[in-house]
Amino acid sequence: MRTKLETLSLKTEEKQQLINITSRVKEFVNSSGMKNGFIGLFSQHTTAALLISEFQNALLDDVRSFLGRIVEDELPYKHNSPEFSDCDRRNAVSHLRSLLFNNSVMLPVCAGELVLGQFQSVILAEMDGPRERKLTVQFVGE
Repeated sequence: MRTKLETLSLKTEEKQQLINITSRVKEFVNSSGMKNGFIGLFSQHTTAALLISEFQNALLDDVRSFLGRIVEDELPYKHNSPEFSDCDRRNAVSHLRSLLFNNSVMLPVCAGELVLGQFQSVILAEMDGPRERKLTVQFVGE
């Protein structure tokens, strides 16, 4: 069994953004030289998460609306207050929305192909952009 570890860097363009990174993950699988095993992705950020879902415009709009209802923008969050927090970004909403997702995903690879369902994509959920984001990508296999 072998391992390969790399960092995938992305620049996000919006405050809240859902980005399909499936093709980037497939590129990593192809360049690894390994055919079977697992690929793990880990977000090194508390305001950017990873998810597996359908990447379809209407659904993405629904996800954004859902996040806005679950974590309201204008509430008096302590993290945004200089009285309680030293964070200049006033990004409590971004942290709370990220908590609804995972900071990592693990996917199987078989015969050199990333194994995903018919409608599944690997998505980076940016909650506090625009920023540069880094994902640790590790392949374990043969």
